[in-house]
Amino acid sequence: MTLHDLVAPAIEAREPRYRIAGIRAADPLGADAILAAVPAMNRDADVPALTVALRTLVPGPDRTASLGVVDALAAVRDLGLLLGSLKRHGAEPLAAVPEALPALQELGRRTDMVPRDTVHHYTTWNPLGDRQRMYTGEAMEGYLQNAVRMVFPALVAALDTCSELAGLEPYDPRFAAALDRTAQHVQAMVDSIDFTVAQVTPDFFARGLRPYFEEVDIAGHDYLGPAAAQVPLWLVDVTLWQSDRSSPEYDAFLDESVRYSLPSWRAFHAAHRGSTSAVSKLSAAISWESTPRLPPGLAASAESLAGVLRILKTFRARHIGVARKAYSEDLRLYDEGSGGAPVALLRTVLDLTRENETLVRQADVGAHAPRTTPKPMPTVPMPAVSAAGPALREKRFTA
Repeated sequence: MTLHDLVAPAIEAREPRYRIAGIRAADPLGADAILAAVPAMNRDADVPALTVALRTLVPGPDRTASLGVVDALAAVRDLGLLLGSLKRHGAEPLAAVPEALPALQELGRRTDMVPRDTVHHYTTWNPLGDRQRMYTGEAMEGYLQNAVRMVFPALVAALDTCSELAGLEPYDPRFAAALDRTAQHVQAMVDSIDFTVAQVTPDFFARGLRPYFEEVDIAGHDYLGPAAAQVPLWLVDVTLWQSDRSSPEYDAFLDESVRYSLPSWRAFHAAHRGSTSAVSKLSAAISWESTPRLPPGLAASAESLAGVLRILKTFRARHIGVARKAYSEDLRLYDEGSGGAPVALLRTVLDLTRENETLVRQADVGAHAPRTTPKPMPTVPMPAVSAAGPALREKRFTA
């Protein structure tokens, strides 16, 4: 039994975008047979065949208007595989098949998402087994898709714990408990990156798969392909530290990345950006303490917050290792990652995560350090009191 099996009934009850099994099963465009041939078309760089495939699958206005959210998400998933394939071989998809433009725009409206496929379409909502949509058909592509699938339920669960955390203060026992649950969810990111390192070579990603994730022009706007950077770890960052302890570079990246997320996740970001982060709350609470040891509840909150930040730091350090190999000079075909950011931004975010973890740990340690009794100030003889005395003393204090 997987984590998805445990949480799926609960999350599917909320909104159709969480109905993973239903979206995977859906084939509203009758695309199964055509998409099964896409890896062969890509191996042959067969742009004419890919163009015909896209034109064949584009739904007409009436058909598009009849699709519910589940079917519309599946339709975007299937059209998106052809968008990425055509772009990889040098063709601008909507220049080759202009009739796809109104369909994608309407599907974007119906799903309340960007008008092309995202990482969710390519991984979480992608069928398993024989119906799996793939660019290359290679085993390593499937492993990479599975690595992202692993984290979706955990991120959904983290959204709930972070929402709870945002409404709590560090003295509340529930603050530490929410952080501990968040840590369990975030651990899935570390497991995912470890799985990726073990199963997917940097060469395959850099040269075999990365070219399929290029941006596509849709009505004059460039939309990125299904990048792993769209996996929204910022859902956790924004609550823990990013809302008020970030950098301009990371803020700008998030402003771009958020639009590729689910509607409820975008709403979460809008509600919490600029709010007081967990790190700031804890730092303020500790600064008010004057006793040699923190109260137990506050100490537990500090320990739990440092623990989550340590897991985030671990993930990001390993992610940088993977990215450096995939974008090394001898492998890379692109200067930026598939999410539109350079590898240097990963270092910036890692440094910010590490700085916030250090701040929490130092604040905790500082509060536990033994307090020394200050030395008494030397006695200064006071002048004899006269009628002018009070005025003189007042002048000394106000000078």
